[in-house]
Amino acid sequence: MKNKKGPLLTDENVGNRVRLRRLVLGLSQTTLGDKLGVSFQQVQKYERGANRISASRLHDLARALSVQPEFFFEGEMTGQIADSVSPDYVTQLLATEEGLALIRAFQKLLTIKMRRKVVGLVEELADRQP
Repeated sequence: MKNKKGPLLTDENVGNRVRLRRLVLGLSQTTLGDKLGVSFQQVQKYERGANRISASRLHDLARALSVQPEFFFEGEMTGQIADSVSPDYVTQLLATEEGLALIRAFQKLLTIKMRRKVVGLVEELADRQP
């Protein structure tokens, strides 16, 4: 499905998966671009879904990011993403530096009591937003 002014939903979803994996590996856009032989601006365009990724480039991305090509389409084939009204918020959260930092910090909490307190704090902060 195509947005009137933007990229295809599939291109956005694949781009989100590229960004997610890049961040998990701790790679900059420049480093990934160097591995692919493209500029960091091109990597940005791939991640936003602004430029489509060819089959050969997808293969290169999979190798550079140490995943199988099907990684980029998780949820697509089952209709999970296409049929949902809201976007895959977990993938979108993990595709941000803040989300990834939050998950990494949360994993360092050793007790369930402390984790529950953090969740309670975040919920309280979210409820207080204007």
